[in-house]
Amino acid sequence: MLLALALDALGEPPTPVHPVVWMGNYLSWARRQWRGQTPGPQLAEGAAGWALGAGLAAGAGLAAARWPWWGQGALLKPLLARKALFDAVAEVGAALERNDLPEARRLLSWHLVSRDTSQLSASEVAGAAIESLAENLSDSVVAPLLAYRVGGLPLAAAYRLTNTADAMWGYRSGELEWAGKVAARADDLLNLAPARLTALYALLASGGRGWRVWAQDHRRTTSPNAGHLMSAFAGALDIRLDKRGVYILNAAGHEPGVADLRRALGLARTTLRLAVLALLVMPDV
Repeated sequence: MLLALALDALGEPPTPVHPVVWMGNYLSWARRQWRGQTPGPQLAEGAAGWALGAGLAAGAGLAAARWPWWGQGALLKPLLARKALFDAVAEVGAALERNDLPEARRLLSWHLVSRDTSQLSASEVAGAAIESLAENLSDSVVAPLLAYRVGGLPLAAAYRLTNTADAMWGYRSGELEWAGKVAARADDLLNLAPARLTALYALLASGGRGWRVWAQDHRRTTSPNAGHLMSAFAGALDIRLDKRGVYILNAAGHEPGVADLRRALGLARTTLRLAVLALLVMPDV
């Protein structure tokens, strides 16, 4: 696990040999096979595509589980995205610091969020980047580490396939509403524990400053997991996170800015250290 985190500092493997790219290619192929026109067949096709992909990923992880520790560490690394996440958030912050709002919007949309960013203010861009940092700190770093600690490479690989399927298929409307539903629910279930643990470590890292905000606001989002993370960061940083017409977290906080993005990155680093320490001392399951 520590080797994977150390290797992560070197960046991502080349695209042709990146396991998550392979997963994305499989999911794109599976989607092209769908023929369902009504909710029932669409749900079944999406469920089958997810189950086959998760099974293949777990099988590959099981085959690699016989490798020595250094081989497993090297294979676990591509299932994490710590450096990529922190770098993406820092790039948005750098653009805002240069007062280049169009570039900050572009970077936010390219790296971190799927929403339309073209009309976001500088404060909203900073807030969206912090939200993505909080959520992906769990989804892309803590969750795969916890999966590895509990179930080795098979569970870590199946988790990453599921999380990637949710990102590609897990939409609440349009043609993916039913086809992506099983993958989205599986991702919700797999992230129940890591999201809450990551939120807890963020609150501990802040000295407990965000407890009240987390307690009152973590249910305000439609996701069963994201609200825990975003409200913990909102409270810890004393900032207002506002997605227009959807939710407001910590309404009494100040509007986020560039300085808060830097503080959020510091909080994320401390949170991750606490999470890794907890995973290292966790008894074997």
